[in-house]
Amino acid sequence: MEIPYVVSARKDTGLFNSKIAIWLFLASEVMLFGGFFSAYVFLRIGADYPWPERTLPVLPGLINTFVLIGSSVTVVFAWASLKLRQWRKFQIYMGITIACAAIFMVLKAIEYNVKLGHQGVRLTDYTILEGHLKYETGADGEYARDHRGKKVEQNNLSVAATAVQFNSVRYYKPWIDEILAQVEHQNAGRPDEQRAKVVLADDIVVKLPHGEAAESKTIASAGEPLSRELMKRIQNEHLESRRLNSRRRTVALRSEWADAKAANPDAKGWELAPGVNIDGEALEPHLRSEIPNVLFNIVNGPARLYFGPRHLRQGETQSRLRDDTQLIGAMISSPLVLEYVDAIDFQHLAMRAVERGIDPIEAIENSWLIQNHPFARDAWDWHQRKVVALEERLRADYGTRADGSPRRVPTNKERYRIGWKELAEKAEEEGGAGLSYFVGMSEEFMGPNYAARGSAAFPEISIPRERVGFASKFTPAWNTYYAIYFTITGLHGLHVIGGAIVLGYYLFCGRQMYLTNPEWLANRVEVGGLFWHFVDLVWIFVFPILYLM
Repeated sequence: MEIPYVVSARKDTGLFNSKIAIWLFLASEVMLFGGFFSAYVFLRIGADYPWPERTLPVLPGLINTFVLIGSSVTVVFAWASLKLRQWRKFQIYMGITIACAAIFMVLKAIEYNVKLGHQGVRLTDYTILEGHLKYETGADGEYARDHRGKKVEQNNLSVAATAVQFNSVRYYKPWIDEILAQVEHQNAGRPDEQRAKVVLADDIVVKLPHGEAAESKTIASAGEPLSRELMKRIQNEHLESRRLNSRRRTVALRSEWADAKAANPDAKGWELAPGVNIDGEALEPHLRSEIPNVLFNIVNGPARLYFGPRHLRQGETQSRLRDDTQLIGAMISSPLVLEYVDAIDFQHLAMRAVERGIDPIEAIENSWLIQNHPFARDAWDWHQRKVVALEERLRADYGTRADGSPRRVPTNKERYRIGWKELAEKAEEEGGAGLSYFVGMSEEFMGPNYAARGSAAFPEISIPRERVGFASKFTPAWNTYYAIYFTITGLHGLHVIGGAIVLGYYLFCGRQMYLTNPEWLANRVEVGGLFWHFVDLVWIFVFPILYLM
């Protein structure tokens, strides 16, 4: 049976099936993105920290806006070319549309790459530093690399481990591989007799219940090397002991309940009788011993084991991973080192100071950063002079009210944040060489050029670990703004990719459909164009809300 209105439109509505379907689909998309934009508004209004304003590079977003608007025009031209039966023009216009989609995604990928490589640090006093993490270097001056060949960032917590203790139930299997890989990486170049090894400290012996053929069972012997298989064997024995012991305790408790009920006939609350209790001494011979923790020594150690700050809690002699694995050994000083600091933000510190009834300027002056880093002190003094000049300019441009107060004053961002452009301006004023136009233009896309501007603009700052309140790349973990930024722009990017794939299919695989029935292909391109217009419309909202406001 032929389905009607696949190609030709209904006479009463002028619509064909796929056009109705795309409108219904776009209605659901409007509700989806409308929910995201509404959530953004409520999160911004109710934020308990200074909401980031105008933090995204405007130029790439502006270019992407014009790119998508241009692609919306060319997709209409492609559809019109099919209506006029001009296949060659259709190919040209549709090719331009897909090229625009590719340009959009390339610029978005550059923007994402900059964000995912940028480090933010919130100190315990709410000062925020932004920049680029420093990589560890060896004695030869080359970058230190881990067992994966990646450069090691100076944002790890390190322990000079002499032993490792695993929880036999909760241990995280990939961390076994990680520990072994780190130890093996440090063994590179050592003779066999000096190679560090992670081996079982003592025999693992399980006491068997009374009545078994043997009194005990040896699960593993001291000196066995750490492996997933060994830990799995120990875990299975531990779980088997827990199951057996649980069943026998249950049987014993039921027997106690039965005795309590017989001793309290027709009495209420007999199950709460004080005599309902398991005789531990009598039950002990019938239980298996359990293996809650397993200790491994690092012979020919200690070995330097390092993990990210979210995974490891350092201690003086014992450090703990999130799965309760304990690294036994001395804590190694592990400051967070920013090789290039490209922003100093006191907005959150100032907000907290106001909440406590403290003058924000006084709080900033007494902050750890200002007190301990001359560069930060110089930058803050320079910034204060700029703020005073801005206040005078706003007063001259906008005048004052009847009570003498200025009509316009600097925003909190202008008062308390020193961005990378301000730091670069300070360096140039103090004798730094000016950079070429092309370097400045590339910075609008890629962020500050650390190599070209050097430490005079972007210094290195080492932050003691006890001063680090929170640290993260500019990912959804950094704050709510970036969480919703990546959610909305990521979902929009998926729509761009999906729309480009569909339009590309019409361009590269639509020739046969065109030769069979040109109107059929024109209808499909019209439906694809409607979706593409929606993608463009969403970006028209995304750009001002996330980039300009």
